[in-house]
Amino acid sequence: MERLRYSAALVCAGLTVLFASSLLSNNGAQARPGTAVALRSTNSPARLQSYAAHVYLFRGLLNVFSLGMDDLAAQLQAAGVAAAVANHTQWRSVADDIIVKYRAGQRGPIILVGHSLGADAVMSMAGYLGQMGVPVALVVPFDGTSSHMASANVGRVLNLYKNESVRISRGPGFRGELTNFYVRDVNITHFNIDKDAALHSMVIRKIRAIGSAVARPRRHPGPSNLVSPAAQPSTNS
Repeated sequence: MERLRYSAALVCAGLTVLFASSLLSNNGAQARPGTAVALRSTNSPARLQSYAAHVYLFRGLLNVFSLGMDDLAAQLQAAGVAAAVANHTQWRSVADDIIVKYRAGQRGPIILVGHSLGADAVMSMAGYLGQMGVPVALVVPFDGTSSHMASANVGRVLNLYKNESVRISRGPGFRGELTNFYVRDVNITHFNIDKDAALHSMVIRKIRAIGSAVARPRRHPGPSNLVSPAAQPSTNS
């Protein structure tokens, strides 16, 4: 029942902005300059080396919420990390593009980040990539709408959540690092968790560390020790 009420709240909130969404539908990418509704990276081809990490970020409902994903992508790009934003409904086509590139020799770390329905999408996307033989270095869901299991091809999951029903569990064969990070700050809600600066800093540190972590994988991954002023971690599970 709690999950149904949570989902119903999301739908109701979405309906309140439906009119605004229709006004924005013809502008799409103009919600944040330099980003796009469809997948697009602002990095030049010369920077997209076969060994470089690439971050794929996904927005949630109606492409109106989750604009914190655009801000996070911009910060990553400024730090020299290839990053692109898409709507959660596009995850399958983005995954297929990743598969083609992976089979063509682009073997850099793949990192998936999403908010709300975008968080659900990145968990499904990681599982699909696993079925296709593609490893995923890191998945970061920002408060999804349902619980998920981490698939065996995923190296790390950092689940940032407000609702206890959206914790991530270990799926069959998963041997990576799993951190369920409960955000305690009462001022942070499902609708603004994707925009929190402290959480953005945490995720950026995690992403920037991926290169060395992938090169030297730990034998016994432990719980994350990342703590932000806005949040406290739950027990690693």
